[in-house]
Amino acid sequence: MSACVPTRTQPLTHPDSHPHPPAPPPGRGSRRFRIAGADLAASITVFLLAVPMSLGLAVAIDAPLGASLVAAGVGGIVAGLLGGTPLLVSGPSAGLTVVSAELIQSYGWRTTCAITVLAGLLQIALGSLKAARSALAMSPAIVHGTLAGIGAAIALAQLHIVLGGSPQSSAVDNARALPDQLARVGPAAPLIGALTIAVLLTWPRLPGRTGKVLRRVPAALACVVIATGVAAVAAPDIARVDLPSWDAHVLPELPHGPAGGLVAAVLTVTLVASLESLLSAVAVDKLAAERPGGAPPHRADLDRELRGQGVANAVSGLLGGMPVSGGAVRGSANVRAGATGRASTVLHGVWVLLAAGLLVTLLEWIPLAALAALVMMVGIQMVSYAHIRKVHRHREFLVYVATVGGVLLFGVLQGVIIGIAVAVAVALRRVARTRITVHHQDDASYLVRARGQLTFLAVPRLTRALGQVPQGASAVVELDGSFMDHAAYEALQGWQATHTARGGEVRITGRSGGRVSEPASGAQSCCRPWTPWRNHHCHDKAPAPRRHGHQLASGLSSFQRNTAPLVRDELARLAREGQQPSQLFLTCADSRLVTSMITSSGPGDLFTVRNVGNLVPPPGAECGDDSVAAAIEYAVEVLRVESITVCGHSGCGAMQALLAAGPDAPQTPLRRWLRHGMPSLERMASRKHAWARIAGRLPADAVEQLCLTNVVQQLDHLRRHESVARRLAEGTLTLHGMYFHVGEAQAYLLASDDCEEVFEGVAPTPLEAALG
Repeated sequence: MSACVPTRTQPLTHPDSHPHPPAPPPGRGSRRFRIAGADLAASITVFLLAVPMSLGLAVAIDAPLGASLVAAGVGGIVAGLLGGTPLLVSGPSAGLTVVSAELIQSYGWRTTCAITVLAGLLQIALGSLKAARSALAMSPAIVHGTLAGIGAAIALAQLHIVLGGSPQSSAVDNARALPDQLARVGPAAPLIGALTIAVLLTWPRLPGRTGKVLRRVPAALACVVIATGVAAVAAPDIARVDLPSWDAHVLPELPHGPAGGLVAAVLTVTLVASLESLLSAVAVDKLAAERPGGAPPHRADLDRELRGQGVANAVSGLLGGMPVSGGAVRGSANVRAGATGRASTVLHGVWVLLAAGLLVTLLEWIPLAALAALVMMVGIQMVSYAHIRKVHRHREFLVYVATVGGVLLFGVLQGVIIGIAVAVAVALRRVARTRITVHHQDDASYLVRARGQLTFLAVPRLTRALGQVPQGASAVVELDGSFMDHAAYEALQGWQATHTARGGEVRITGRSGGRVSEPASGAQSCCRPWTPWRNHHCHDKAPAPRRHGHQLASGLSSFQRNTAPLVRDELARLAREGQQPSQLFLTCADSRLVTSMITSSGPGDLFTVRNVGNLVPPPGAECGDDSVAAAIEYAVEVLRVESITVCGHSGCGAMQALLAAGPDAPQTPLRRWLRHGMPSLERMASRKHAWARIAGRLPADAVEQLCLTNVVQQLDHLRRHESVARRLAEGTLTLHGMYFHVGEAQAYLLASDDCEEVFEGVAPTPLEAALG
């Protein structure tokens, strides 16, 4: 029985305790447009975030400020009604600012609106042709590089406004003009910009109950409101937002200019808007699926989303608005605010349009420096260090850098083309570059090492290297690569058969030295009775159950037939010598955590303790349970393990139960055991401890935060055990914290410093990175 149950079943939570009813799948919901209370509240939250963000993006590209509010309203209403991701919120986006700024400089605002209409029509066509999934096939290094280049260009341009000046037409010109701008900086705008950034960064970390209430207000709104209030008192002459009368609002005109330039402009807007929308749709869909107690996971309809974005862009352009795309920031805020359906997105658009007509006087008090500082921080956040580490780990950093440089130097479309060209060149180099060496070992054996992909291009070098092995000699062929085509396979197999027939010995291994086995037969590759996670591939082949316990008997029979011959010698050695594990591994009883799989361990490697919630009761705890303490004492004192690891995981049912538990809950055995997790709950709410972070980001929700905090707290409990404290003082024992994200199959190790607890992702080996 799994102790930490999947989120789709909540046996420890009353059915009525879910905060929101499940939302219907996209496209299959009720025909009536229902507005839940949660959607109404979420729409207000997103509206308060969208207004300052939209105005700031309009300032960034020198577009009419009213056009940003038109785009936000149309994006919310039209894309909200027609899109394939109900919780995704559309509007003016940071990714389109650089593109739009170039278009305004080259063609003027009215032609830019016409280009937006044409890009929307092209998006509708692509969505109708089912091209959405194909767009996501682009290398992540190119996508992240494009967004990072756009973010850097945005930050450079907005820095000039924060310093009291005006941005130039390109990123290169902005960089060149920066020294002159710093030499003539004025006091008011930089101070208001600095105040905006300070509030934006500190607002999510406000402590205490008052901070918890204030944090419900979006940080983007809070920083703009505070900066506006301070500017009204301390800097009354600072440049402010100027919303012209709607009588001066302009509509698109027929595009004029070189046909090639107009086609490139339409393609650029389509590419950036589509990629950003689709990536945001996937992210928001995943976030909604992982939300505790939220809607059941329904896969986003990306083709419908692309068509909806196209209609929104066409309508926005026709009404004189900015181009729109789905935004991950607004979408994630919508999900975290508790939205259950598309009503929240649509209502947010309605509130924006009402504000555009009724709150013009209030909006005109906002300083331009505050909006510029807000957008500058958005641009900086688009250059993600986590993305840089990921592309570096997968050896695609050159592609990333080339894309960023191309976007900054030449433009978005040119940068994407440069990134694609570099990615193709890198891929061809990896395929063609193979190193084959022959080493004569001391024991009269030979090592033939092939590093890289073995294709027909490498067959001549492979056969020359194999020809250097004398007849009758013992040879090891080490293959350090992820691909071997048919020509290379036949060359290697033919040499192996000939060399063996002449009295030689050949062993083919991978990089780690393990023997490369022959493919399993059809009979051996069928589903095993104790692997239901594979059985969905072959339900038709599974025999019908004939008696109770048939899985156990069949599984034991399979072990005796297939696995026992492989491990019998090792288990016989362990039986003679006794167990000598090097590590105590304390983790949850959740059935999805296969410790041997995620740690690549075998018999005798780990001394494993599993319980509900991977809890370590401190010595002398009320309602104590000595079973865990006994295992710790035995592992530390008798087995003399060298390390202890506490491993938590995502979606832990025990942590969900802790969060949902009320004071009047019946004291069942499970509830009494979970009292050992209360210190983790108190630690998460304490002002004395910084929130744990995972791979440079804050946890996705309260459950993930508690899962991470619980690992840190249980390590503190471990240190209070006498045997552990003594070994730690001797320097013969180390403690490790670990977090396993089940949905991502990603392990994270705790790296602590004096300020905070950070869980860093475990990088694969270079070979695994190449395979990735």
